[in-house]
Amino acid sequence: MDVSFYRSLAEVDPRVLEAIGAEERRQEGINLIASESLTSQAVREACSSVMTNKYAEGYPHKRYYGGCENVDLVEDLAIERAKKVFGADHVNVQPHSGTQANLAVYLAALKPGDKILSMELSHGGHLSHGYKINESGKIYKGEFYTVSKETGVIEYDEVLARAREVKPQIIVCGYSAYPRTVPFKEFREIADDVGALLLADIAHIAGLVAAGVHPSPVRYADYITTTTHKTLMGPRGAMIMCREEHAKDVDRAVFPGCQGGPFMHIIAAKAVCFKENMTSERKKVMEQVVKNSKAMASTLSDNGFDLVSGGTDNHLILADLSNKGLTGKLAEESLGAAGITLNKNTVPYDNEKPFVTSGIRVGTPSVTVRGMGESEMNLIGSWISEVLSDPSSEKVRDKVKAEVGSLCSKFPVYK
Repeated sequence: MDVSFYRSLAEVDPRVLEAIGAEERRQEGINLIASESLTSQAVREACSSVMTNKYAEGYPHKRYYGGCENVDLVEDLAIERAKKVFGADHVNVQPHSGTQANLAVYLAALKPGDKILSMELSHGGHLSHGYKINESGKIYKGEFYTVSKETGVIEYDEVLARAREVKPQIIVCGYSAYPRTVPFKEFREIADDVGALLLADIAHIAGLVAAGVHPSPVRYADYITTTTHKTLMGPRGAMIMCREEHAKDVDRAVFPGCQGGPFMHIIAAKAVCFKENMTSERKKVMEQVVKNSKAMASTLSDNGFDLVSGGTDNHLILADLSNKGLTGKLAEESLGAAGITLNKNTVPYDNEKPFVTSGIRVGTPSVTVRGMGESEMNLIGSWISEVLSDPSSEKVRDKVKAEVGSLCSKFPVYK
């Protein structure tokens, strides 16, 4: 037998262990990346369980391998819990990522060359919504709508006019950088007007939807995709929800259409995640995520930041730094050096390149999960303003970094 089989990570690969330790320490800083959150100890245990050893091509009780009785149990649990959390007719928990989930929906619903109407990438859309450099834009034809230049929000009449113009087979709503409520009902009306299917990609807001602090698309959308990390606070992965009439096509599109064997350790962790999202404690956390986002937005606005759409309804804020003469790239680097992690982001009608950008995206899930509230958001917002008022000052960055460390020591990530 391989002599390394029973050795610890420290014995087998100290360099990887060192990197993991460094990442644990980095995560003790302030994380404002809107697409990230923190998983529970229970989710992490499931992710690292022996279920990673099991091959289970197919679906529960209809596998191509023997010995699947235990993985069938956890996949059944994941499906039933997800149905209960969201009120969906049908759920497939096997997609490995949000992009894989979207591609599976297209495979189930479209023919090559069909049109996808979605939000322009630089306005808050996603690569997998038909963008030309993604598989979704190579197999299908991506058409796009935008937010209003004046208000920064989706204008119903403009999307309807665009839909009538391009006559898409499917319309996508749900975004990566849209700080306002997604109008699912209005999108259903637009889809019906042009005879299109409706896909709601709720990867960013799924935890808010589960908690009832953002409207649900279940009544309106033919298909719903979401990641299970982000605001759901589960493992890295995804799922698809759909109406019963689409169930067989969706399942065939995932397997054997897009994927082979599912990641059973991750599906076990998804089951845990969905159970956690049924609790009153998780609902309170999601409510606080939105309160914290609004508090952060208010502080940033008071400090002269130009917020896209003027504020936020959800977990994220998009700030245009053009009025401050800064780029998103510079802001990300300066704040990172001060212990505050966020990401540069394009803003609607951005004149900068995607690797530079004119904006930053700020999210509150990770800091909220740690127990921080509105007063901490106001403090963090003031630090962002302080650093970006003089982004080249090492003295300012060092001062803020020390204050960040002091705050974070009061809110440890994993106790």
